[in-house]
Amino acid sequence: MSTPSEQLELLIAGYVLGDLSPEEAAELAQLLADDPAIAAEVAQMQTALELTYTPPEVQPPAHLRTAILEQAHLTPDAISGTTPQPDRLPPASPVRLADRRSRFPWRRAVDVAAAALILALGLSNYRLQQALQATQPDSPQYTILTYSLQPTQANSEASARVAVNPNTLEANLIVENLPPLPPGQVYVVWTVLEPNAPFTTDDKDAILTEVFQVDEQGNFSRIIAVPEVYRFDGVVTNVAVTIEDASAPQLHVGAPIVIAEPL
Repeated sequence: MSTPSEQLELLIAGYVLGDLSPEEAAELAQLLADDPAIAAEVAQMQTALELTYTPPEVQPPAHLRTAILEQAHLTPDAISGTTPQPDRLPPASPVRLADRRSRFPWRRAVDVAAAALILALGLSNYRLQQALQATQPDSPQYTILTYSLQPTQANSEASARVAVNPNTLEANLIVENLPPLPPGQVYVVWTVLEPNAPFTTDDKDAILTEVFQVDEQGNFSRIIAVPEVYRFDGVVTNVAVTIEDASAPQLHVGAPIVIAEPL
């Protein structure tokens, strides 16, 4: 016994194939009236069957037609009554779906089954895509965080700017007027968190974020990677730059030379 879903697929297949009884046609009409969305399924099957049963027309080569007629002991003159002109022979007519059903009655069952299968696969794929989309929450969108770092010493003209994109966990780091360091020393960017934040930090509640050197003019610019903490509100308290030993910058023994809070 067919389920309601299988019965609907068979009705749609029969409609597309033009082979519904009056009772079946009335049943499908009532289903369409109750659920107009069924019309989309009908159109989908119609398109699939048209692609299956309507191959592009191909003009047969003249020599092929002549060879067929010779095998049948006929000549083009016997058919047309004129001098053969291969390049003007009428094109072959495609066999229509209705003609196939009338010549081969057994094809109806095959056509209905194939059409039902095409529709079932299409609906299954659509439902699967909908289920996947439902289980995947939208990715949150974050606002760009901008930190303007100012010098801790009054006579310094150093400055830095860190623009963090929490979506990509990348930041644009721009440093100006920091004095070039002697060999063995480096500048380090630190992400400073609120005390007792649930992340791994050093004893100063900081995460080493970038190590860099400035050029002769005291400038530096680069896209850098930043930790995931920037995706959490209220976790990052500020950003700072210190001078550290190049062999162990993670020790974090230097005092901030520029420091900032988010704008």
